[in-house]
Amino acid sequence: MKAPFLILIATVVLLSCEKDTKKDSNTLISGTEETNVSLEGAWELTSFYNYIDNKVTDSFETTEGYRQVKLYTPTKVMWSKQVPSDSTEWFGYGNYRIEENNLIEVLDYGSEMMSKIIQERKEFTYELTVEKDRFSQIEIDEQGNRIYSENYKRIE
Repeated sequence: MKAPFLILIATVVLLSCEKDTKKDSNTLISGTEETNVSLEGAWELTSFYNYIDNKVTDSFETTEGYRQVKLYTPTKVMWSKQVPSDSTEWFGYGNYRIEENNLIEVLDYGSEMMSKIIQERKEFTYELTVEKDRFSQIEIDEQGNRIYSENYKRIE
């Protein structure tokens, strides 16, 4: 009777340890606290912030007719942008992951204009701030200073 009980206890301990050591790609770590944050779903760009000395100096909403939507699955990202005054198509598709407070998108392909950018740079890293139905991806310069952010709201 003791042997099956010990095997059961050992199995439970091993499974719980394994679960604790695995990090979901959507785990956001802020400071010492971990929070499960999911970008999974559909998001629409609502506004931009410009930064100087890491402080917001200017903010503006998207203009009439301008739309940018991002779709996230557990590991994939796809986005598209519509600019009424510009006939250029903009979209991209690839993988993403969250590491600590960074959103890292690695694009596989995109529209003609985006493909030219992808040839030079496939990986895009942003500082990530997330709330339940909002998130911001913040562009950081080489010295670690915030430059601008795109701010999204959840639409599904």
